[in-house]
Amino acid sequence: MARRGTAVAIALLAAVLAAAGCGLGPGEGVGEVELTVTRDYGTVPVLHRELDDVTESDSVMRALERSAEITTRYGGGFVHSIEGLEGEGGGGREWFFYVNGLWSPVGAADYPLHGGEAIWWDYRDWTVGERVAAAVGSWPQPFADGYEGAHHPTAVICMGGGSSCAEVRQLLRDAGATLVSRSAEEAIRVLVGPWSRVRGDRDAELIDEGVSLSGVFAEFSADGRVMRGLDERGAVARGFAADAGLVAATRREERPPTWLVTGTSSSGVAAAADLLTDEALRDHYAVAVEGDRETPLPVR
Repeated sequence: MARRGTAVAIALLAAVLAAAGCGLGPGEGVGEVELTVTRDYGTVPVLHRELDDVTESDSVMRALERSAEITTRYGGGFVHSIEGLEGEGGGGREWFFYVNGLWSPVGAADYPLHGGEAIWWDYRDWTVGERVAAAVGSWPQPFADGYEGAHHPTAVICMGGGSSCAEVRQLLRDAGATLVSRSAEEAIRVLVGPWSRVRGDRDAELIDEGVSLSGVFAEFSADGRVMRGLDERGAVARGFAADAGLVAATRREERPPTWLVTGTSSSGVAAAADLLTDEALRDHYAVAVEGDRETPLPVR
């Protein structure tokens, strides 16, 4: 019985240490991880680090602890403050994190790192945007390295996008994506086309269901020819002129994310395709464009 009790005690200690993000040892190196911390939907940078000493025993929490002053709660499993910015709770501002552009359903202490991840912490209002399941701000992720420790191919679905489809395919290849000719079950889909064609897709239609479900702070008119940008409370904050474009991402439950390269017209789609760069997308949840003017969403 003594040996069994000792074994149980050791197992419980290991579980506690893992939940706190502490690990049991250095482990093998897994490569580099990029850490970004922002506030207010990515509009205000807080810190940026390239971590080159990540090991197989590290978690998202441990990566953050080594790079910033933080406080935690709920037994060390969840972040309460980073660099003095404290979560408010009760429908106020809180810390959310994304790995390779996807919101995590598990706590930071329980999210293991495999190397190559882009970790993004953002301090923001969550009154409306609690369910922002996917964001475009970690480009070229998740196309380059997949997500949750597995690489996923990319399927570009051309839905009236014309020459923009070829441009999107090339930009994705250059970003490190593995393209497949058809939409495999595990593929990240990229829909390219005007909203009037794209909106019938099972994942794109989330936008028509509202920001609380889609996480995308934009809406379209019934005919798809008018696009409006929403503020962080979900209210219309700006109307866009004709030929507006949008790059956004949605996700239903545990399915692979779906990216949308869309717009109110073929010209809007072409303008959206040009946004598939680190400079245009970095630290943004979604981006609208009209002409050469880019507007991160939600509208500030």
